[in-house]
Amino acid sequence: MPARRVLAGSALALLMPASLLLTTETGSAADPSASEPAASSSVRAAKRSRARIQVMPQIVQQGRRTARPESARVAIAATVKPRRAGRPVRLQAKRGSRWKNVGKVRLDRRGRAEFSARAQHRGGPVTYRLKVGRFKGLRPAVSRPASTARWQAPLFTETFSGRSLGEVWSHRGQSYEKASKRRCSKGSPKAVKVRGGSARISVIKDRSRTGKCKAIKRGKSSGRYAYRLNGHISTQNRVAFKYGFAAARIKMHKRRGQHSSFWLQPQVSRPGKPRTAGAEIDVIEYFGDKHPQGGLTSFIHWKRRGHVVKTGSWIKKPRTFLKNRRDGWSKSYHVFSVEWTPRMYVFRIDGKETWRTRTGVSGQPQYPILSLLASDYELSEMKDKQLPQHMNVDWLRIWQA
Repeated sequence: MPARRVLAGSALALLMPASLLLTTETGSAADPSASEPAASSSVRAAKRSRARIQVMPQIVQQGRRTARPESARVAIAATVKPRRAGRPVRLQAKRGSRWKNVGKVRLDRRGRAEFSARAQHRGGPVTYRLKVGRFKGLRPAVSRPASTARWQAPLFTETFSGRSLGEVWSHRGQSYEKASKRRCSKGSPKAVKVRGGSARISVIKDRSRTGKCKAIKRGKSSGRYAYRLNGHISTQNRVAFKYGFAAARIKMHKRRGQHSSFWLQPQVSRPGKPRTAGAEIDVIEYFGDKHPQGGLTSFIHWKRRGHVVKTGSWIKKPRTFLKNRRDGWSKSYHVFSVEWTPRMYVFRIDGKETWRTRTGVSGQPQYPILSLLASDYELSEMKDKQLPQHMNVDWLRIWQA
């Protein structure tokens, strides 16, 4: 059977997002009436506090096994002003005419809090709000309600539930390029397998090549290594979107010497600024366990006057995004996502923000890519006998705003 896919509407639809924020002033914590709450809202209370929540798609699902994307939890971001670190806040869900407490945390120094919550209750969307209590002279506040309804129908869902890739996927970079940074590897269908409800994307030895390849690092030879085949797939010319969320649930590879990637490229490649030409959006890259800087990065790349410009860095304190001490990027699945608006990108792991930037924001449709690539500069980190290496992708989803 082919893998299950859901493509809602036109995959290349270019819809501009509606306003995400509604602001209303109030002096009480009464239940505001709204037949269909927005996905994000705010409210000012008693002149002193303003509370806001943003309900996002189902981008929270850590676990060691494959799982249905429909069972993932939504991410909810809360902000309260004025900022007071340690101020307690409660997430409440509406049940009939009542509000039920479903989460409690304390604000960080930026006045922010993050929750995960159920996307549905009894088969329907859930409405949430934030309740803020009195704190050091500050009066209580209640945000306007925000619903999960907006994100109930993804533009595209891939669950890799069959035995082979479907027609929306194609293989990239299937030739050795001596002038590239991957002289010793190329993409190949042999490095991608669909089984057990996931896509296994690998780096394997190229058995058709008997010789060794001289790898180049910083302009010099770093040694001779076996030729490699990379798993490198995309939905180019089949599925693309403009603004919204893209998320993939991934279990990373183990060893250094290659890097797992979930990234976006513009549907049409042209020179110019990101607004008109698009950009490479590296949602996540992983460079292996025991990397001295933690192994995780997010970057934006684009060309300016013929030169590549990039912004981004290593994700700081990456272990704080793991569930516990037994968790690991190559041990469990985690959801890596990007929220893309006309103004900025926000990157998250299981709904927790890792980085945001207003630089290099693409204004063009972009398509997703999944890859495990062995570049020349990293081949010296691993011996040939430690091949193959694998990343596993449970599912990929796109929600267009």
